[in-house]
Amino acid sequence: ILTQEVTDPNLRLYGKTYIPSSYVKYIESGGARVIPIRLNLTREQHEKIFRSINGLMFIGGVVDLETSDFAHTAGIYFRLALKANDEGDYFPIWGTCLGFELLTVQVAGKNLLTNTTANNISMPLNLTAEARSSRMFASFPPELVKALAEEPLTGNFHNYGVTERVFVGNEKLSSFFSVLSTNEAKNGAVFVSTMEGKRYPFYGVQWHPEVNRFQWDPHYSFPHSKNAVHVSSLLAQFLVNE
Repeated sequence: ILTQEVTDPNLRLYGKTYIPSSYVKYIESGGARVIPIRLNLTREQHEKIFRSINGLMFIGGVVDLETSDFAHTAGIYFRLALKANDEGDYFPIWGTCLGFELLTVQVAGKNLLTNTTANNISMPLNLTAEARSSRMFASFPPELVKALAEEPLTGNFHNYGVTERVFVGNEKLSSFFSVLSTNEAKNGAVFVSTMEGKRYPFYGVQWHPEVNRFQWDPHYSFPHSKNAVHVSSLLAQFLVNE
């Protein structure tokens, strides 16, 4: 898991980077071991780490997706993963929320985000035809796919995203990723909420599957229903199996 930058001045007294424990528990629940990737390492150190791992997660947060240390370091691993996959070394990447947005910036080569506020709200997914034949949802039983499209199983905590119109209209994005689901933001904008690579094992969700099992707070919309937990469990297993 690539660590995230601490932006709160009060919390920076305790360290400059962090990983919310829910992401660690999420990956471990799928059967994998987690290591933190710090941002302040040399290129050589990052390359050594890359050769020692077999998958990567970009997590949520609030940093610039082009100029931050998080974005710069993510770019190193993204390019290494492209090269590895091209050479036959299967290497998956998963992006959640800001990590999803980061993947779109890396692929498009520019920031295409606009206001798509869906903050502290759980929603069903508007699944596309591509979702039915996707790798991500292949292990989902039909009744869970139905629930995913009808019940509020996905927690959203974001203010920005990529609209479906912009996504489909961008040649680099639309040729690299398949859109598996969309959702409607507070302002009515339709944004891409789930995607997976066509050629590469790269996956992105604008929502937060990890909160369904590992975060509790009455002030936040964390889905904890039976189906919400099942969705989170299957996606964690899927990523680790990748």
